[in-house]
Amino acid sequence: MGEEGRVDIHVAERPVRRSRSDLWFISYLPLALSDGLATPLVPLLALLVFHTNAFGVTIVIAGAALSEVPFTVLWGNLSDRVRHRKYFLVASFAVGGVLLVAMALTRSLTSFFVLNVLEGLASSASAPVGTMLLLETRTKRWWPRDLGFFGVVSGVGTVIGLGIGFLWFSLAPASTGALAEETLRFLLGLSGVLALLAAGLAALWVEEPRQILPREETLPVARRTSGVLERFRRSRRRLVYIVSLARGSAERIPRGEYAFLGALFVMSVGFQVFYGPFPYYLVQAAGLDEGGVFLVYLTSAIAATALFYHSGLLVEKVNPKWVFIASLVARAALLLLFLEVIHGLPIPSAAAELSLAGLNAAMGVTWAFISTASTLFLLRLARGPARGKALGWYNALAGLGGLAGTLLGGWAYTYYGSTTTFELASFAVLLGVAVLAPIAYRPIPYQPVPLTIKGPAPRRASGRGAPLRDVPGIPPSPEDSPRGSPSGSGTAPGPAPRSPGAGRSSR
Repeated sequence: MGEEGRVDIHVAERPVRRSRSDLWFISYLPLALSDGLATPLVPLLALLVFHTNAFGVTIVIAGAALSEVPFTVLWGNLSDRVRHRKYFLVASFAVGGVLLVAMALTRSLTSFFVLNVLEGLASSASAPVGTMLLLETRTKRWWPRDLGFFGVVSGVGTVIGLGIGFLWFSLAPASTGALAEETLRFLLGLSGVLALLAAGLAALWVEEPRQILPREETLPVARRTSGVLERFRRSRRRLVYIVSLARGSAERIPRGEYAFLGALFVMSVGFQVFYGPFPYYLVQAAGLDEGGVFLVYLTSAIAATALFYHSGLLVEKVNPKWVFIASLVARAALLLLFLEVIHGLPIPSAAAELSLAGLNAAMGVTWAFISTASTLFLLRLARGPARGKALGWYNALAGLGGLAGTLLGGWAYTYYGSTTTFELASFAVLLGVAVLAPIAYRPIPYQPVPLTIKGPAPRRASGRGAPLRDVPGIPPSPEDSPRGSPSGSGTAPGPAPRSPGAGRSSR
């Protein structure tokens, strides 16, 4: 038989799923519970126990983010050199848990701040190391689905953690003075214990990968990874695609990408100018108690978690640039509505509490669409080898912008009050929109992959005229494709995975 009668059939590679390789996914559940509890508790302790002002609260919040960007890259590169991912992951969980317990026990604001910085440094290892560990124990076909599953686990765990805090303060008898302080300390200590539980589960269930995967081979994950404009507490609650700036491609980033990165930095500053002093605003300006603070955070987490998957479906059908811009404009308007609550409703009151919870839920909705749309927009601007470098700068600038915004928001709130601070945050978001609007969005057209004519032609599945579409690994024929005939060359891909919903809501 001649070469023209040979067809090379690509059979999808079997997924790498060994005996206990799935169970360690669940070790992230108690870690997400820990983060859900600790997110409001850290600023509440700084405010109600150590009696600091708005700027002091933001200093504490920003402390954990100081080392996040450089150390996230450092831990990822170090684990590549040592070639023992498991040790880094377990140590990150365990050390973070011990430090949270120490934060619950300390009686000094200085010690509280230092411990929070160290906890952020330790926990920053789990994002890049956990991501690479997952990718090295799975075939490429399963990467998007497994990363999506991690997003579900972390999102649900965070919601449950916030729900526990809300129910605790809502159902337990009201406490004041020393009893209220000990309650806050107990819950933060419980958060640390949950992180230690995650470390124990990871030590039992995590298996070292058989080979170290080069970072260059992880670029396909970028197509399914949500953005990092806004963090709930820190990146460890999500498996974030981390690219080392030092390993970026020599190819230049397109001109439109520089404008995008500038808009990204300005928007990140604006988001955190608002969210930096936000806990202080809830307690001092809106008069919420601990249960009310947890409720406001909880509604945002629920809304964002519920809509991440659906936002991904939307941006696949609609121009992500306009979804991105519309979500940013809506968020800028919501920032100003927070001022109307304290000016137009009695403080404190149930109406004010429910209004703030509803507004923050709407902020979670905007974040779900901002996260997915911004990432897809970015990946259409940066093509080929430059994509890794662009994503590295994306992560770095988002982290630096968030840190700068947190400190700027605390300073502005302390000296100029909530009105000036929230108006500044809204202006920064709209300024980012103005920079973003002129950037052209060029979608990549759909191009089906054809068969490669090499191997012997397979026997037809059934009947004389039966098509080959029933043979595993072979895509539909050109006439079956509603979007045109195939072009290019290559083998047939396996089934396309679903787009996972992932992201985070802000602290």
